[in-house]
Amino acid sequence: MIGKTNYWPAEQLQAGVLEAAAVLAEGGIIAFPTETVYGLGGDAGNTKAVERIFAAKGRPSDNPLIVHIAKQEAVYGLAERVSEIEEILMAAFWPGPLTLVLPVKAGAVSALVTAGLDTIAVRVPAHDVARRLIEQSGCPLAAPSANRSGRPSPTQARHVMEDLEGLIHGVLDGGATGVGLESTVVRVLGNQIHILRPGGITREQLLEVAGAEAVIITPAAGSEEAPKTSGLTQAPRSPGIKYAHYAPKGEMVLVTGHSDEQIAVVQEKIVEAKRRGSMVGVLSCTEHTVYYEADFVFDCGSRNHPELAAHSLYGILRECDERGLDFIIAEGYPEQGIGAALMNRLRKAAGGHEITV
Repeated sequence: MIGKTNYWPAEQLQAGVLEAAAVLAEGGIIAFPTETVYGLGGDAGNTKAVERIFAAKGRPSDNPLIVHIAKQEAVYGLAERVSEIEEILMAAFWPGPLTLVLPVKAGAVSALVTAGLDTIAVRVPAHDVARRLIEQSGCPLAAPSANRSGRPSPTQARHVMEDLEGLIHGVLDGGATGVGLESTVVRVLGNQIHILRPGGITREQLLEVAGAEAVIITPAAGSEEAPKTSGLTQAPRSPGIKYAHYAPKGEMVLVTGHSDEQIAVVQEKIVEAKRRGSMVGVLSCTEHTVYYEADFVFDCGSRNHPELAAHSLYGILRECDERGLDFIIAEGYPEQGIGAALMNRLRKAAGGHEITV
């Protein structure tokens, strides 16, 4: 336990950034907003600070951390080299929700940040508070999501306080985050862009920028690591690959497939769960909410607009916990665009419990 966690509300962010930056410079750990989710930051070069991040989250030490920088130029102090394709991606998507896995420069960060690997994951967040905090602290920030490991990622400062109060030095409240899902993590090998974790930048956006010569390879949803043929074996190069994530406290099942059959199966599961005496919640697209008679039916947004569901997913999963739901049924969404990242997180949250109809 660290003790008292400082909280800086939105009205005090200017002073809060200065105070929080001073804490970071001294080896402390601070939660701050990004455009994706709230991150828990510490000086990437300070092993003690990085140890505090792992301890606060209860995070396995073989799970690498993403390093956040304020400006693109800072990447050259962290990476041994940057390829032409990587330069193109940085120019197109930084600042923004894209993380690049690059060959790490010896001694650039604590070995705990990279989990002992020869690569480093780096991004420039598209959030003014995050970039100001990094600049003011004078150090790149190793920053996973600011939640206990396995829990839904925080999209509001109150989510951070629920999980980490007393375990971290402070929280900067920048309001609700935008994208609602973590960054896309990619690694470039030759002329191939490997999507290690889908996120805020879609496969389609990468293809458009990188051109037809770039082959996009996405690991199978829920897989422990990329396919053997990709050359990405052994320890995970990206967070969000190896361990269970994003789960509510109650049992959760994901139902995917054709819309009509999907409705029938969800209704069936509601009836079965209520017979067992469960408190039941359904994560439904707007078009289907009228069909369900659960204890709580959450409208996640239109089936045709998965970005709405992506934005609200973690908040809804946390609300399921607040309401004491012990059985949760989630509808699947089409896997185009941001829908691919949404489905990745839903599968993780359901722990692989998926019914396809």
